Amino acid sequence: MRTAAHTWDLVVVGAGPAGSAAALSALHRAPDLRVLLVDRADFPRDKACGDGVAPHVLDVLATVGVHDLLDDLPSLRRLRISQGGHVADRRLARPVWVVPRTDLDARLVARAAAAGARRERHRVRSLDELDAQVVVGADGVHSVVRGELLGGRPGRRAVAIRGYTPTPPELAGLQVIRYGDRRQPSYAWCFDRGDGLANVGYGELVDGGDDLTRSRLLGELERLLPGTVADGRAWRAAHLPLSGLPRPHAAGRVLLAGDAAHLVNPMTGEGIYHAVATGVLAGRAAADALTAGRPESAGLAYTRAVRRLLDRHQRHTALTARLSAVPRVVAAAIDAASRHQGIFDDLVEIGLGPGTISPRLVGGLAHALARPAPLTGPTDVESSWRS
Repeated sequence: MRTAAHTWDLVVVGAGPAGSAAALSALHRAPDLRVLLVDRADFPRDKACGDGVAPHVLDVLATVGVHDLLDDLPSLRRLRISQGGHVADRRLARPVWVVPRTDLDARLVARAAAAGARRERHRVRSLDELDAQVVVGADGVHSVVRGELLGGRPGRRAVAIRGYTPTPPELAGLQVIRYGDRRQPSYAWCFDRGDGLANVGYGELVDGGDDLTRSRLLGELERLLPGTVADGRAWRAAHLPLSGLPRPHAAGRVLLAGDAAHLVNPMTGEGIYHAVATGVLAGRAAADALTAGRPESAGLAYTRAVRRLLDRHQRHTALTARLSAVPRVVAAAIDAASRHQGIFDDLVEIGLGPGTISPRLVGGLAHALARPAPLTGPTDVESSWRS
């Protein structure tokens, strides 16, 4: 399996959720592997994110022996989605967590190190630096590994800003999503962390416009969720590489996971599930290829595994993202979810996990679209998000 020509069996570039999951997965599969986890930052470190951790993330981590990552933290069981006067406020089928990335990523890195990964701080500028049989690129939206493997092909992007503010009393125990009216999909959010603070932010699709300044993003957040900006702090913005139709994520000994593979849900901007899920698949494919003495086979095995898990989901989220550009469709989906718990649950599965468009969702949406559309206007904004 090992050769004297390489110092490491596996080098993982980027120690966020995708990279840490890849290291954990590889070592869970083959504990004697020499695994190096490199990142340009020390941990803990902050990252712009909505901080939402779906139960699907913990399901995946359990497959690599991590069962108690968030057991000491509070969870949420309610989600409110609104647009204009349309509101769906329901109990989630399973709990979710809101965990600052300073905490979540540090916990995952620590688990990877405890499993046997070597952790080093280093800024990778070229694949030529990496003395490994297999490489996993998990180095984010501006991935150096992706640039060398596939070139700088642009895809659809969104941009979002995030901060922390004291949780409004009426929003304690809630995740709130409020759709806007600019480039779609666009929405503001307020996610209660359970410690007196909430993660608040706003994001929208980038279509070549150059007006997405910090002041514009914060202005939209304040317009949609009044009162969330004034006391906010730790504002950070980021680009989100949205998933489109399935595309290549590997070549031979080099695999891409998470944001580096442009795997961010185009309907919601959620990326942690995709990062952890593809990180685990990448680590597993690398370990199997190395154990078999054929490291060059890792890419094909990984590509097949990602397709099995995400191809149908990606096609469905690509469609839902296009439908989300039509305000009437968004309103109809919210109305359908407000009337039927199962439709609400289906939307959550598509937005937070590997879900697909169900016949129940199609039927509910069609029924809602057939109903007369109520008149809504700017006066609905504050009353609907606080209701």
